[in-house]
Amino acid sequence: MYDKAERQAFITKAKEVYERIKGDLEPAHEGEIVAIHPDSGEYFLGQTLNQADAKAYERYPDGWLCFARIGSPEAALPLKTW
Repeated sequence: MYDKAERQAFITKAKEVYERIKGDLEPAHEGEIVAIHPDSGEYFLGQTLNQADAKAYERYPDGWLCFARIGSPEAALPLKTW
């Protein structure tokens, strides 16, 4: 992906997006997975990582997104859509 500093900046930006949208997500989608595209602010929901990825892949087939469990954003994970 990026070097360590760029990766951390990517995660930080995704967490900022999460903070902006969490009122729409929590508690209705608690425990689901959100895939966040930090540059656009778009996000995609799924019951599983694969479901969130499938939705994100339709829009960003070769993009990097940050995946997190709603209600536990501290466990964010940057991944390329697959």
